[in-house]
Amino acid sequence: MADQQMKEKYAELALRTGVNLQKGQALMINSSIEGADFTRIVVRKAYELGAKDVLVNWQDDELTLLKYQNAPEEVLTTIPEWQVEKNLYYAKDGAALLSIRSTNPDLLKDVDPAKVAKAQKAAGEAMKAFRQYTMNDRIAWSIISIPTGDWSQKIFPDKSKEEAKEALWEQIFKIVRVDQEDPVAAWEEHNQNLKDARERLNKKQYQALIFKAPGTDIRFDLPEGHVWKGGSAKTPGDYPFNPNMPTEEVFTMPHKYAVNGTVASTKPLIYGGNMINNFSLTFKDGKVVDYQAEQGYETLKHLLETDEGSSRLGELALVPHASPISQSGLIFYNTLYDENASCHIALGKAYPTNIEGGSDMSDEELDKHGVNDSLTHVDFMIGSAALDIDGVLADGTTEAVFRKGAWAF
Repeated sequence: MADQQMKEKYAELALRTGVNLQKGQALMINSSIEGADFTRIVVRKAYELGAKDVLVNWQDDELTLLKYQNAPEEVLTTIPEWQVEKNLYYAKDGAALLSIRSTNPDLLKDVDPAKVAKAQKAAGEAMKAFRQYTMNDRIAWSIISIPTGDWSQKIFPDKSKEEAKEALWEQIFKIVRVDQEDPVAAWEEHNQNLKDARERLNKKQYQALIFKAPGTDIRFDLPEGHVWKGGSAKTPGDYPFNPNMPTEEVFTMPHKYAVNGTVASTKPLIYGGNMINNFSLTFKDGKVVDYQAEQGYETLKHLLETDEGSSRLGELALVPHASPISQSGLIFYNTLYDENASCHIALGKAYPTNIEGGSDMSDEELDKHGVNDSLTHVDFMIGSAALDIDGVLADGTTEAVFRKGAWAF
């Protein structure tokens, strides 16, 4: 069994560095029942750190699948008001949010993608007010993952479920630096490295970035006053936290009306319990005008048709191909991990914090500045060892940013 001491260190890291839980603060956890043992460790440690209350929202893949297979559409697309109010209650109280994501990548592969798309759109609409708290960093929030049987066996198909879980625990401990003597200190150093990279890019204020690789030739214009983020973020109370663990990215937003060219995926995308693989998107004036997919075409179609903003981009992230996740040689079929192995972009809503003053702007002001809005935000991977990126400077000249998947600085 995975070392109990390592799990204890992981739980403490998620609380101290992930959400930076404060004494007297409430904590809301989203977790799978298959991860109940680890979740109980997190809850115990949260109370030891002085949490005043810990709420766990339990999820279960088997029950989710049964609901999709048997419930009428009106049930799947109705989000009870009490669920919305529960989340808003804790957000308004300043609670921290820790999500432990470990869903089976193939969970809904036999469910009609249209049904899944309608249910996800309804959930997005219902939770829009709550999502403002996370997308604007008004509360501390963090996402981590732990192994579950089906997910682990997807990564290690030649192993039994228990063997696969042990192998995945080992990978996770290494990738999130839990295997180091002082994981919190290791993350402080890592966050500083990401801060150095984002500050370099913020000083450059490129007008655009041009990506070229096999299947990819695209220009992303960047809004005036765009801000690069990465590593730790801060709440309005100036408390640092890490939204993603692991994280290897620095990211900003492209201009929603100024993306032109074609981009090809380099890793599978798991969306709505279905896999989209070997796909490409062609953009004109920021909007997807053509797309193909060898696998999951209908799922991709429904994603792009979620709303007006789901066919435009909200994020552009740079990740060196030499990242620890990439060097593992594994495909994790989990966006939290795979996006941190590769440069990526996201369809849908942009983070208002990626533009100067964005958190205080109205929807109309954000649109005027080229900030995309949508009910969804879906990252997919486009980086590889063959990717070259050029930055376009204010005078129109270009300089190398990435060469062969690595920083050119």
